[in-house]
Amino acid sequence: MKMLERFRAPKNLVLDDARAGDKPLRDDDNGKLKNGAIKERERALTAELTAQSAQLQEKLYAARERKLLLILQGMDTSGKDGTVSALFSHINPMGLRATAFAAPTVREKSRDYLWRVHAHVPGNGEIAIFNRSHYEDVLVPRVLGDIDGKEIKRRYAHIRDFERMLHETGTTIMKVFLHISKDEQRKRLQARLDDPEKHWKFDPADLTAREKWDDYRHAYQDAIEATDADHAPWYIVPADSKTHRNLIIAHLLLETMQGMKLDWPQPKADLSKVKID
Repeated sequence: MKMLERFRAPKNLVLDDARAGDKPLRDDDNGKLKNGAIKERERALTAELTAQSAQLQEKLYAARERKLLLILQGMDTSGKDGTVSALFSHINPMGLRATAFAAPTVREKSRDYLWRVHAHVPGNGEIAIFNRSHYEDVLVPRVLGDIDGKEIKRRYAHIRDFERMLHETGTTIMKVFLHISKDEQRKRLQARLDDPEKHWKFDPADLTAREKWDDYRHAYQDAIEATDADHAPWYIVPADSKTHRNLIIAHLLLETMQGMKLDWPQPKADLSKVKID
């Protein structure tokens, strides 16, 4: 079974905390490898897969015909930044753009909620990564009670139309939910508090959101079910293990890019007779 099929969001999705710790691709060599060696193996495999994706990205950038949008969503500390660093640090930055969407500004709020997002979608030959995305404009106001059920359904419809438009104009869409457990989030938040060099990562607002864990979990379940489509699929990636998370997403990214049937562009002229003096 291909990874794209294996990790595709199922119907009637339930984001059970116990599944966040799953490691379906882990290979401990029949119990011979210790945890540290297992993680090193996963890092090495991730690097190999990323190198293959980098080669395909060169073709994508050279041809300037197709586009790829990777959307990363997940609870706080689920690893959105870490995923970007692990999978894209060796890819040609000329054809790569990453955007982190924070709370909308006053100027952004004065327009429709997709306005600020549309400006960052990939152009021809580009890979665009959304660290959070337009989904925040449904998830957060829903949990805070700022929009009602009617508006939630309307925004899901907007998103479906938006993503279909992107698909129909040459954008391949890959949406990944990083599924972390509440206990693992506690450990990662505490680690930020315990390490002065990580204090910059800690936001007291994360604790407020943590208090509404179940509300966000249900909001994510509904959002994924409402917007999963063959042209804009959702993938559920267990994220309690950072190295295993990265390995899964590396597989998904490579398979997605292979499915784009990328190739080098044809030269604009016959180069066989060109001589350089």
